[in-house]
Amino acid sequence: MSFIAKPKVIHPQSPRNELGLTVRDYEGGMSTLCAGCGHDSVTGAIVQAVFELSIPPHRMAKLSGIGCSSKTPAYFVKESHGFNTVHGRMPSVASGANAANSDLWYIGVSGDGDSLSIGLGQFCHAIRRNVNMLYIIENNGVYGLTKGQFSASADLGSKAKKGAENQQPPIDPCRMAISMGAGFVARSFSGDKEQLLPLIKAGLSHKGFAVIDVISPCVTFNDHEGSTKSYEYTRQHFHPAIQANYVPPSEEIKVQYKAGEAMPVTLHDGSQIILRKVAGKYDPTDRASIYSYLEQHQQAGEVITGLLYYDDSLKEMHDLSNIVDEPLSTVDHSDLCPGNDALQVLQNVWR
Repeated sequence: MSFIAKPKVIHPQSPRNELGLTVRDYEGGMSTLCAGCGHDSVTGAIVQAVFELSIPPHRMAKLSGIGCSSKTPAYFVKESHGFNTVHGRMPSVASGANAANSDLWYIGVSGDGDSLSIGLGQFCHAIRRNVNMLYIIENNGVYGLTKGQFSASADLGSKAKKGAENQQPPIDPCRMAISMGAGFVARSFSGDKEQLLPLIKAGLSHKGFAVIDVISPCVTFNDHEGSTKSYEYTRQHFHPAIQANYVPPSEEIKVQYKAGEAMPVTLHDGSQIILRKVAGKYDPTDRASIYSYLEQHQQAGEVITGLLYYDDSLKEMHDLSNIVDEPLSTVDHSDLCPGNDALQVLQNVWR
């Protein structure tokens, strides 16, 4: 997390939203992520989205798990509610918070390791419950905090810095979310703010579970055995007064391309991915054809971006559970607890 506050300087001509707030009012602490990290671009898009939607900061709840991506909530909307959970458990905390207070805007930020490995079951049940939240996966295919091991989203045949080749097929969070019945599924690229910003705004406005898989390249891969620039080698051969790590800054990757076009993007390590935006004739409501479409292009080595699937007819968690409209956190205790007599009646039903 970041404990470094940004200087609060607001230009008198800065645009203001319906609440009279500027973009600066939706920022958080200084980022401690590597220079050039795509996650910071996602943060910038979130800040702009909530500003444009005029969401009151005190009515927003941000949650995360563990990993580089899970540091992100510290960098936006500092006046909001926040909870950094344990590894993979963010969906459970989000579900509980949402059940208690439906009057907040919920946004969860996670990573491919946090969501698709240890937290896979939690992620699936958040979809099944249709928790009313925006769930952003900052997807880089590796465990960035633990020196770049393959994550569950790493593509088959992709190579690590050490030269090892991934032999296991990836889990595609979008295809999985669609197959499980999520009502809002999208994918974007951290360097394509023009596409990412409206997707975030749409996801926040969607009633029910909305997931955006954001391809966000990691810039930090020079810690393999045999490298004289590795952390281990440096610590064995030097004795500084303080122990600190330095990561050379890299230029952020940005792209621009039109709907229906494919764009090869060279990542920081020299590898390439191919992004393809869905064409204008693409139907995001045809679930069966979408699944086939995604599989077809994945086999071609392409990453499809845009709004992939949408269904606004699904009931969200509170409707499915027949919860009262008033947030449970504001309901009087006497109304929440019907008393011992009513409790005994309920218990007798199960005896």
